[in-house]
Amino acid sequence: MQQDKQPAYHPVVFRDRTAGYAFLTRSTATSEQTIDWDDGETYPVVDVEISSESHPFYTGKARTVDTEGRVAAFERRYGGGDAQG
Repeated sequence: MQQDKQPAYHPVVFRDRTAGYAFLTRSTATSEQTIDWDDGETYPVVDVEISSESHPFYTGKARTVDTEGRVAAFERRYGGGDAQG
């Protein structure tokens, strides 16, 4: 494998501004912005819109789709489920 064709894999901080949450991991993502982390080092920071701290599925605020209610509304709007031939 040719080493010069691989992207740089380095520590990066991903920050979710809506939840006020940030985590340090390794990635190929780059950024001009930097942040001073808890360990005293400076790392590039990438702002993300959604993370596990703000995603409705992980926070337990996910909406469930009422499929039975949709079927009833469809039948009310367009008639019952009897076959007309």
